[in-house]
Amino acid sequence: MREIPLSEVQGLVGQEIGVSDWLEITQDRVNRFADATGDHQWIHVDIERATKELGAPIAHGYLVASLIPFLNKNIVSFTGVSRGINYGSNKVRFTNMVPVGSRIRLRSKMQSCEPRGGGFQIVNEFTIEIEGEERPACVAEVVSLVYPG
Repeated sequence: MREIPLSEVQGLVGQEIGVSDWLEITQDRVNRFADATGDHQWIHVDIERATKELGAPIAHGYLVASLIPFLNKNIVSFTGVSRGINYGSNKVRFTNMVPVGSRIRLRSKMQSCEPRGGGFQIVNEFTIEIEGEERPACVAEVVSLVYPG
């Protein structure tokens, strides 16, 4: 993991920040997400049918996207920060299915960093890759607010 002083954050615009470790997507994680969201569609939770029709159950797209903060904490930590806030997403695309049992990782690139309200508004392009696949699972443009402290 890279540790970067918040005072140097604007110098990262246009750069790849890093790549996370791999994370296996388990059926237990998919089931718990289904329970939390009420989305029990068979492609996610009916192992027998999903395996027969798709080759394996697949993770929810929003489960994959929800793992961005978890995976990103293994890439970078800004020092001198009092708080960081998820501000939103400009664009999220689910470009490939993530079969249960596969491994994903996050690639982070900083698109912009502008002063805002005493802190910075940062826009990152996050690409969630699937091990062994050319096409990523998800590409998301995520906006964060980070404040010194």
